[in-house]
Amino acid sequence: MLRRQPPSRRGSQRRAVAASELAVCLPIIVLLVLGMIEACTMIFLKQSLTVAAYEGIRTALQPGAVAADVETVCDGILADRRVQGGVVTINPPNFETLAPGEYVQVTVSAPADGNSAVPGSFFRGRTLSASATMMKEF
Repeated sequence: MLRRQPPSRRGSQRRAVAASELAVCLPIIVLLVLGMIEACTMIFLKQSLTVAAYEGIRTALQPGAVAADVETVCDGILADRRVQGGVVTINPPNFETLAPGEYVQVTVSAPADGNSAVPGSFFRGRTLSASATMMKEF
């Protein structure tokens, strides 16, 4: 025959089981949440670099545009999106002298460390970059 335990004893055993389950599951849940936040931050950073490179290349193809114009547009977009440490590279650097039909490439890169939302980032030491290439028509 089963012996019933007093109600106060059953409650304390349930609390002990809940506490041990929390101790096992909480670190895993916290790690998953931090990983999702960091992944979303890096996706936003990559998209920001892509937009800056695209707008930079569009500026480079305007008649009379110079490298300073391209860098100003790219830096403005990066500043609007709060991207830290962005670097703009134009290839070839003297694109103003290119003949119609030749290609211009703008590459924008930024370090993941300075743009991470989580301290001790999962993307530590990496640099993300995006580039856009278009043909000069004028």
